Amino acid sequence: MMTTVDPVYWDPYDPALAADPYPTFRRLRAEAPLYYNEKHDFYAVTRFADCERGLPDAKTFSSARGGILELIKSGLEIPPGTLIFEDPPTHDIHRRLLVRVFTPRRISALEPKVREYCRQVLDPLVGETRFDLIQAVGAEMPMRVIGMLMGIPESDQAELRDMFDSKLRTENGGQMDLSEGAILSGEIFGPYIDWRKEHPSDDLMTDLLMTEFTDEQGVRRTLTRDEVLSYVTIVASAGNETTGRLIGWIGSALARHPEARRELVADRSLIPNGIEEILRLEPPAPFAARYVTEDVVFHDTTVPAGAAVIFVLASANRDEERFDDPDRLDIRRRISQQFTFGFGAHYCLGAALARLEGRVALEEILTRFPDWEVDWEVAKLAQTSTVRGWETLPLVIG
Repeated sequence: MMTTVDPVYWDPYDPALAADPYPTFRRLRAEAPLYYNEKHDFYAVTRFADCERGLPDAKTFSSARGGILELIKSGLEIPPGTLIFEDPPTHDIHRRLLVRVFTPRRISALEPKVREYCRQVLDPLVGETRFDLIQAVGAEMPMRVIGMLMGIPESDQAELRDMFDSKLRTENGGQMDLSEGAILSGEIFGPYIDWRKEHPSDDLMTDLLMTEFTDEQGVRRTLTRDEVLSYVTIVASAGNETTGRLIGWIGSALARHPEARRELVADRSLIPNGIEEILRLEPPAPFAARYVTEDVVFHDTTVPAGAAVIFVLASANRDEERFDDPDRLDIRRRISQQFTFGFGAHYCLGAALARLEGRVALEEILTRFPDWEVDWEVAKLAQTSTVRGWETLPLVIG
């Protein structure tokens, strides 16, 4: 008796598929490396080599209409200066400015403050038999760190975090709410920027206001207030959401792989590579969407100009052609290239900061809690169409 297998189907808005997308991604790589979804009218590529080819090609795969499928399909006009939604050469001019103020010195100077914050929230939990890792660390720490970086008062940081979280949240199977373009609005930062203009300090917001650069018209100037708003909004929203998800994936991955956790407890020098491997295995931002500017061929099929294509980074990070035993957490794995922070012109500016936060958080957690399991019955994934991670992750302390 012959059995037929249904064609592989993937929908980025389907929460049932989001719970564990990796078997579907494995099928896509094998059966439909160029996949077309008729319902939402987009193409997807899932293999490492195709992402490696496409992501750096900003001429063919444009970010100017957004890097999120909903944005590309909406036709919304992206405000100028929205760095993550720009193409070279304008993108390169704006990015260079941010690189000048987002310095390694400024990031490394945050480490003692990040460590002190972790100690403050984790010390009171010592002796507890269980706690929610997201509530304790993941939901709070990234916005605190962004606040330190930018000079936003601690008393206001929770409100900002909640606002960004609500912007990204979706209903089951739903899409991001783009009405009024709220996802791109940074007016909430306006009062801070106005205050900093009159009261400069040693923070990123002050530097963005004061630093001169040569713009795309060749004019030497500083950023306008609206441009500073755009930059600050991008740094704050991107850094808050994805790094918070990373903390959750650290907790769940090391619960599922207790032997790896024991190795990290025994040898702390393995932690940076362990963070890199968790980033590969569970990228908080699993997709990058682009607008196709001219016909392009993948796997003998033409993707037409005007189409939307999703580069499925989470799939490429587990491509069997690139990684041995790709679904296994191997904290000693040598990773020369992965796509969690993107690739090409839009490589994540905050990658070093995210790695620092993940490393320090894991060091401080392991110091106090070398052994834990997860109460999987209660653990809950957050529902968004752009990032993937835990909303609730109860750790049961061994």
